[in-house]
Amino acid sequence: MAKIPHRLYLTEDQMPKQWYNLRADMKEKPDPLIHPGTHQPLPEEALYPIFCQKLAHQELDNDTRYIDIPEPVLDMYKLYRPSPLCRAYNLEKALGTPAKIYYKFEGNNTSGSHKLNSAIAQAYYAKEQGLKGLTTETGAGQWGTALSEACAYFGLDLKVFMVKVSYEQKPFRRNIMETFDAHVTPSPSDTTEIGRKMLAEHPDSSGSLGTAISEAVERALNIPGNKGRYTLGSVLNQVVLHQSVIGLESYAAFEELGEYPDVVIGCAGGGSNLGGLIAPFMRDKIKGVRPD
Repeated sequence: MAKIPHRLYLTEDQMPKQWYNLRADMKEKPDPLIHPGTHQPLPEEALYPIFCQKLAHQELDNDTRYIDIPEPVLDMYKLYRPSPLCRAYNLEKALGTPAKIYYKFEGNNTSGSHKLNSAIAQAYYAKEQGLKGLTTETGAGQWGTALSEACAYFGLDLKVFMVKVSYEQKPFRRNIMETFDAHVTPSPSDTTEIGRKMLAEHPDSSGSLGTAISEAVERALNIPGNKGRYTLGSVLNQVVLHQSVIGLESYAAFEELGEYPDVVIGCAGGGSNLGGLIAPFMRDKIKGVRPD
């Protein structure tokens, strides 16, 4: 039997051409988003002032199983994808385990993380809709960096509200965003109503992701001419959809190796990395192909 390589790279031709929407195969659908004013299920149109229209549709779409990845997105994906599936031989040796341990390496791109997978998609849809700019928040800076790169590629202005403690502790991450022409503001700031309110109540606030999100949404809703939108790097259904490219590539790589994982493990903050990784394997479990 041939030895499994340390790093398996698929070819560009093997890269997924569609994202996979796991919700389409879920027997129990997620609860609907509730409108804070009417307390009724949120209609898609209610999201249009905040998100691009196609992203709003993806956010609420529980039925479309596969969604074509636009060619401009695929073209940029090819700068760093497919990413390698790696065999952790040294870890197996250190643990003295008979198990085969693999990991999917998503850090081999300029932004340094998996978040570029969704940043490219979100920036593309903004450009396609004719928008001029986006706003977002970032904590440690990975999402802000990824979206800065994507916006620079598609020629969009970007305003980033960065949690103040990270803004001060991670100047190099901020410098990368600024290299891509993003405008980075420490949050809370005096540039928004919510920021001024927070500073009035807590002048020495080190910031929080919640405050940065609030500032970014407020800024997006006040871009002149309705030419801007808000973007988010995790948590949302649309982001998990875009991150399914990780799981789909992993699935194809395992097929090439003649392997199938017994357990799939991922880190989960907002959940998009884990959700994207497990998507095609959960598909098999839900459909009964691999029930165990």
